[in-house]
Amino acid sequence: MNATVPGALRAAPSFHADPAAAYIAVNSFDKPTLVISRDRVAAQYDALHKGLGDAHIHYAVKANPAPEIIRLLVKKGSGFDAASRAEIELCLSQGAKPENISFGNTIKRASDIAFAHSAGVTLFAADSEAELDKIAAHAPGARVYLRLIVENSMADWPLSRKFGCAGSALPALLNHAVAVGLVPFGLSFHVGSQTRKAEFWNPVLDQVAPLWHAARADGHDLQLLNLGGGFPAFYGENIEAPRAYAAAVMRAVKARFGDVPQVMAEPGRGLVAEAGHIAAEVMLVSRKSADDLHRWVYLDIGRFSGLAETEGEAIRYQFVTPHDGEETGPCVLAGPSCDSADILYEKRPIHLPLALRDGDKVMIRACGAYTSSYSSVGFNGFPPLDVIVL
Repeated sequence: MNATVPGALRAAPSFHADPAAAYIAVNSFDKPTLVISRDRVAAQYDALHKGLGDAHIHYAVKANPAPEIIRLLVKKGSGFDAASRAEIELCLSQGAKPENISFGNTIKRASDIAFAHSAGVTLFAADSEAELDKIAAHAPGARVYLRLIVENSMADWPLSRKFGCAGSALPALLNHAVAVGLVPFGLSFHVGSQTRKAEFWNPVLDQVAPLWHAARADGHDLQLLNLGGGFPAFYGENIEAPRAYAAAVMRAVKARFGDVPQVMAEPGRGLVAEAGHIAAEVMLVSRKSADDLHRWVYLDIGRFSGLAETEGEAIRYQFVTPHDGEETGPCVLAGPSCDSADILYEKRPIHLPLALRDGDKVMIRACGAYTSSYSSVGFNGFPPLDVIVL
């Protein structure tokens, strides 16, 4: 099996330089399996770290919570963006210091806030008065950063509406934080998942910067600018190399915000996606009628067993098959479950070799992020995604 993608600024690595792909090529799997390389994660961390300069990385744990990855990143000096008590406990169990963990979910159970506070976590996210009140009650005196809604994302997958406050609400929230005894420590935002070009950050930074400067002019001694995630992975479309990308983002930040005391970045996909691939199998290839223009290709993995990010077809995975280089044709790609929503790509059919048959082994590239953490415990009786960390 092999795959090359011409014309990319950063092409898919060869098997020789890709431990996960090499492992899949010489092993057999009886169920869908994610194979992920710690060496590739470490290399990606180093590249982003160099590009980000003084900005501190807080890995988004939800991207891939494998303990081996958390332990590696602790040794690298990473911080962690945790969204739940369980993620905080995971990070602590792997050696992370509580002061290097931020409770980044703006929707937190009161008892979980109390747990985090008792464990030594001091930095919490919020986007409403009600959340600030909970934090004040259960983590008195904590530092908080307020998350903003951004409306002008150029990401492949904008992720803005569920979290964040409107810019017009920010002054009142900052004042409320002070009133209930919290420390307004900074602002955060998210440019959107898979923001493929560093220049795509500019409209969002242009929106946030005036709010930052206005808050400081109003007397709030903001210290932290949390850039969130958005750092991309290679899914077949051109992206910049991670060090150059991160450096370009930081130049844009400095041009608009000046000397910010602390900058935090929360890469998830951009750290782990390319380090892992999924070994899968074709279960069926068929057509709905004799004159159907599209084949239907069914894999033994679908939306409920790890490929949830095919929702909306925003994330376009690449596939390696035994027939690469042969003639291809369009197909609808679907998972194995008895659920009609378990379709991966239909609006934009994917091209796969015409020779593809049931029983063929395939590899799905760049699946290190948001696959094992999205996998169900066994919907419809199909096994959850197995994980091997090299």
